[in-house]
Amino acid sequence: MSAPILSVHDLARAFDGVEAVRGVSFEVAAGERVALIGPNGAGKTTCFNLINGQLAPDRGRVLLDGARIDGLPARAIAARGVGRTFQVAATFASMTVKENAAVALLAAHGAEAAMHGGLDAVEREARALLERADLGALADAHCATLAYGDAKRVELALALARRPRLLLMDEPTAGAGGAAREAVMRLVADVVRAGDAAVLFTEHDMDVVFAHADRVIVLDRGEIIAIGAPAAIRADARVQAAYLGTPVSP
Repeated sequence: MSAPILSVHDLARAFDGVEAVRGVSFEVAAGERVALIGPNGAGKTTCFNLINGQLAPDRGRVLLDGARIDGLPARAIAARGVGRTFQVAATFASMTVKENAAVALLAAHGAEAAMHGGLDAVEREARALLERADLGALADAHCATLAYGDAKRVELALALARRPRLLLMDEPTAGAGGAAREAVMRLVADVVRAGDAAVLFTEHDMDVVFAHADRVIVLDRGEIIAIGAPAAIRADARVQAAYLGTPVSP
């Protein structure tokens, strides 16, 4: 396995005395797609928010390529190479798909640097970004008119504008049909192969998890209860108990 892009050590965060994340430690290597799963309330989104700087940890360390990023603001963490998509697709609904891509590129490169090559250069790069996500045919469509699966792909394309080292995806296929789910996860696989990046994603659809994750991390009540290959996680009694609410035999 390659050296880790993401290293999380003893990460913890509580809200009003309730521990949402408790002593979580794991790594994600370059070229890996790792699923972070667990029942509702397990701490998955909190863990994401701690990694990308939307929340500060009470305890623990987060390292990106060996350098600590915990405690940095989200903008600084994004600039260091952490991309993020959310449970609900986040785009500028009143803009076209191409305009959304251009805004993402301006934010990634800095408006002055991006504009140095002129508006034509920004438009060409925006179209190339959309073609990479198989969204070229929708470039002139307004995001408000898109099917939800297409909106999720647009959001993923925007996250790729910074060419992230680490891509965090919160429910990337939520609300998408079968073909749209496969399109999103194929794009994720292409990103990993082409850029030697790392992907950490949450997902409730276990078919997506077992088909597309290289490893699976299972959270329950803020703690990791299992880490392993998809086949091993599928057969793990502790995981089955967490999801089905059945006791584990001694």
